[in-house]
Amino acid sequence: MNTLFEYLVRLGDDSLILGHRLSEWCGHGPILEEDIAMTNIALDLVGQATSILKYAGEVEGKGRSEDDIAFLRYEREYKNALLVEQPNDDFGVTMMRQFLFDAFRKPLFEQLTQSSDEQLAAIAEKSLKETKYHLKHSAEWVIRLGDGTDESHDRVQSALNDLWRYTDELFFTDEVDADLEAKGIIFSSEELKASWSEMVKNVLNQATLTIPDNGWQHDGGRRGLHSEHLGYILAELQYMQRAYPGMEW
Repeated sequence: MNTLFEYLVRLGDDSLILGHRLSEWCGHGPILEEDIAMTNIALDLVGQATSILKYAGEVEGKGRSEDDIAFLRYEREYKNALLVEQPNDDFGVTMMRQFLFDAFRKPLFEQLTQSSDEQLAAIAEKSLKETKYHLKHSAEWVIRLGDGTDESHDRVQSALNDLWRYTDELFFTDEVDADLEAKGIIFSSEELKASWSEMVKNVLNQATLTIPDNGWQHDGGRRGLHSEHLGYILAELQYMQRAYPGMEW
């Protein structure tokens, strides 16, 4: 197994699928300023996916471009975490999903800037600048909604209750991670989870929100086992390449 390729696909797919999810808000935001903000974050994520999947194609060495990897795979070949493919639902759900992901991505990119793989470190350094803004934005909205009206509090608490079950998968590890950690390309997921937990607990406390204690956790995305939602995303995401194979802008 090409472990670096596998890791890059996981990293890139997270950005690609969440970027596509956020793009669904374009023209539908609750206010104009927020409509623009979510669209810009979506563009940042798709830009990250482009850089990561381009490097993945180079590492794979089979002549596939970032577009080939993004648009010409089957559902089971996508390795994104289940969290990022969950539906937007209302604005509170979108912001909670974004915050839980951003709180993970920021310390992850901070770690990866120290990677022994210079290309991955460079991608992480550029992405980190964007992700710091993403986290600030989503955290502020979670606090505003959680510590706002009774309705906004209840909605964002409900979002947390539904999405929390997908968070443990963000720290999924297998032989891919073990191999890359031994080479100094990636770093400990335990340290990553500790940083994430501290950030999440701090923000949720300010938002007067309660972390669910039911212990439910779902995974499978890293192994290519997805919820029903990914199929609908790919039907839209891949339409042009499926309808007009090889088309370029």
